[in-house]
Amino acid sequence: MTGILQDYVTRAAQASPDAIAIVMGRERWSYREVDDFSNNLAKHLQTAGCGRDDRIVLFMPKNPRTIASIIGILKAGCVYVPIDVNGPAPRGSKIIESADPKIILVDESTRLCAEEIASKRPLLDVSSPTREYSGVAKVPRRCEDPAYILYTSGSTGVPKGVVITHGNVTSFIEWAVEYFHITCEDRMSAHPPLHFDLSVFDIFGAFAAGAELHLPPPDIHASALAVANFIRESQLTQWFSVPSLLSFMAKFNAVQQQDFPSLKRVLWCGEVLPTPALRHWMLRLPHVSFTNLYGPTEATIASSYFTVEKVPEPADEIPIGYACQGEKLLILDDHLHPAEKGVIGNLFIGGAGLSPGYWRDPAKTEQAFVNDPFGSSAARLYRTGDLARTDSEGRIYFVGRSDSQIKSRGYRIELGEIEMVLHTISSLKESAIVAIPTDGFENYAICCAFAVLESDVPPAAVRAALRKSLPYYMLPSRWLKLDTLPKNGNGKIDKRVLQDLFRDRTSKTAVTQT
Repeated sequence: MTGILQDYVTRAAQASPDAIAIVMGRERWSYREVDDFSNNLAKHLQTAGCGRDDRIVLFMPKNPRTIASIIGILKAGCVYVPIDVNGPAPRGSKIIESADPKIILVDESTRLCAEEIASKRPLLDVSSPTREYSGVAKVPRRCEDPAYILYTSGSTGVPKGVVITHGNVTSFIEWAVEYFHITCEDRMSAHPPLHFDLSVFDIFGAFAAGAELHLPPPDIHASALAVANFIRESQLTQWFSVPSLLSFMAKFNAVQQQDFPSLKRVLWCGEVLPTPALRHWMLRLPHVSFTNLYGPTEATIASSYFTVEKVPEPADEIPIGYACQGEKLLILDDHLHPAEKGVIGNLFIGGAGLSPGYWRDPAKTEQAFVNDPFGSSAARLYRTGDLARTDSEGRIYFVGRSDSQIKSRGYRIELGEIEMVLHTISSLKESAIVAIPTDGFENYAICCAFAVLESDVPPAAVRAALRKSLPYYMLPSRWLKLDTLPKNGNGKIDKRVLQDLFRDRTSKTAVTQT
């Protein structure tokens, strides 16, 4: 393998230049074409004055040219910073201001928008013909050099830039290629957006193995049947997405019995996949393996994994499993002492995937990354903000967010525990629990938002189901039934929007029960 990301493409182009690297509809790029295009773009960037560790903003829709541009940025010795082209303009402006890029890459569809938010920074339109260069100046790169910066939501409203190095990524990629037995015969999905780090595994997992990377059409996520057709017609061998999409497809019965004969594995990451949705998939696709991946952006793609060996029962809880090779997951109490088995504690991550920190923000970096009390003097841990526990076999279970703990009616309540029970209710398509402050004696109101499957399920029925497993003080007092729950740009349920809905909706829309 290799420790530098762009070398995956160079090696594949040398070994099998005519092998297909990227597919989108009728557009097909060979590894030779990706290598040639990226070489030319790299030389163009270098000629424009871009050098080692300069940031290059990627402001283009996801397509083969954009993927090849990522490789070109890396070959120039630079760092790519993807921005959601469909996101709010003010957020894009904040990211550009923070990243301080040398150049912003655009195409004909994004140039005008980029001019509005780019603060007069130079743009390079990669859709226009550019001068052909005879070679690219080799930039020596090290594993510890940054490869990209992904911006996540910040509590102050200013996005935080998470710096990820070449070594962070290649450590996970090389483990994943071996564990999942990815080869040049694979056809891998590329569903997540480029500003979400699930996309990094799609791209470089495929290129590391010399496999095909299949990009879905834009807005395919709006139709469960369209997603299923894409998997089927592309003859995909791997599908990787957030769980909400898998639940969405289950709700519309888009997966048929013995469907997708080419598919070998389904992977998910980013949030909890409700067990009923997982059962739906596993019962229909007995030939497919199913793996739950877990990990925050700050720890690079995923830090733990659990392959589900048999169809779970509806009430079974799916663990996040075991640490990936080179990773370390610790469950500690508030004094950074190891929590006993079965006891809920704070989840910390260390190891090869750990980010150097937040871009130009030492204060936030120091707050989130702490010295490892059980490692060397240079070892660090990332404070995930998640709560977890282990079972007797050492498997790790995600419990919820530490900031989702509230005190209501004198009781300490983990909102994640309520969600875990919600996920076992087979009549629900998706659901979430949030809390909002109140002026009453309870301090916080527990709020449940949910969307149902085919049958009409009133809040009273959901409450009755929860009552079987939860004490009265953990039962939600406010309910909101929706056709579908709001999602953020990464496809996850947007709990901030839900909190606003519960604050703002009138009693005619939000049903209140005490």
